[in-house]
Amino acid sequence: MRFLVIAQDLRISGTSEGIVSRSFLSKLRVTYPNALIDLVYLKNHSNDDQLHLLPVNSVKTHILNLNVPFFTKLINRFYWRLFGISLNTDHIYKVYRSYISKIEYASYDHIFIRSAGLAHETILGTKDLPILKKAIVNFHDPYPLFWYVGSNKELTRLQLFQMKTMFKVVEQSKTCMSSAHHMSNDLEFLYGTRKKFYTLPHQYADAVFDLADNAAVLPKNKKVTISYHGAIQFGRNIEILLDAYKELIENNILFQENTEFVLRLKWGELQKLAKKYESISNIKVLETLNFSNSCYEQKHIADINIILENGPLYCNILVGKAPFLAEIKKPILSLSPSRSELRNIITDDRFIANSNDKQEIKTKLENLIIDRLHSNEPVYPFGDFFSLENFKKSLNEILAN
Repeated sequence: MRFLVIAQDLRISGTSEGIVSRSFLSKLRVTYPNALIDLVYLKNHSNDDQLHLLPVNSVKTHILNLNVPFFTKLINRFYWRLFGISLNTDHIYKVYRSYISKIEYASYDHIFIRSAGLAHETILGTKDLPILKKAIVNFHDPYPLFWYVGSNKELTRLQLFQMKTMFKVVEQSKTCMSSAHHMSNDLEFLYGTRKKFYTLPHQYADAVFDLADNAAVLPKNKKVTISYHGAIQFGRNIEILLDAYKELIENNILFQENTEFVLRLKWGELQKLAKKYESISNIKVLETLNFSNSCYEQKHIADINIILENGPLYCNILVGKAPFLAEIKKPILSLSPSRSELRNIITDDRFIANSNDKQEIKTKLENLIIDRLHSNEPVYPFGDFFSLENFKKSLNEILAN
């Protein structure tokens, strides 16, 4: 078996797509240990991504110059208003297309093209290229941004044009897939295609990361540490959880003396929360860590890890941290809207609460804290959903198409 993987993001920190793409390569190798796996990496940064840790036969890395020429920018100031087409974004797609078009793909049995971020440049750059006929196109996020639940973005003429481009890519591709059942169903409907969108959930594998760095880890100060590492975006609501926790420690001296809530957020997100909760010593709002340190804190310091799904009414993505948290076998509390991807995955009601219901959040958090005060037994909030067996089953279904 011969595989070609075209990736846009294999970074080791600061990005969910980098983490899950690296893990995908690891699980692909475990599933097909004797296969040839070649990687083409189209990146727009020059930092070290530790590609030597990836279990592939070869890597071809291209650092793309995505700077739009001044003359193109100048014309585009008027062009997109007249025609609804952005010359700036079209230039970027052409840069990706110029590299992808040179790939000698004919000898491969299966080709994966993986998107990254919200712009999906790698996918859109393949429009009208013959490689698409053999390609399995992976959507990391919904496209366009208007379709991203919780984005609050208006549908623009530019997005309508980009949807037309993506429609052609979908029609020309061999197969499409995403990481979530809801997303696959939504994209299948959005693009009005009779082509099935398959689902291959995110994965996590320690083997493709160097996790030796734990120099910036916060020491454990309380018996029970509640932890959230992530972003506050797309309708995710952390304040309702913090307010519920605040009420718990104000009314229970045992919780006040034995618990802490540690948040790791980007600088722009932490300032507001740090100010709001500065008088509560049990709540610590800190800056993000690199992936190695973050892993260590969630594995060895935290007792309860928090997941925030998009919202407030619906979440059609699978959060990238879910397979990682499944690996560490600790309690989680997922704040989820009434319809969400994790509501179809989390098998125990103790570990999920309505993201809009403070009383339910408070009750679920209280019960988890009480449990952790008395027990360190492993738990399995996701059942066997992220097992290697399920990955193999889903992957082979896609490859058989």
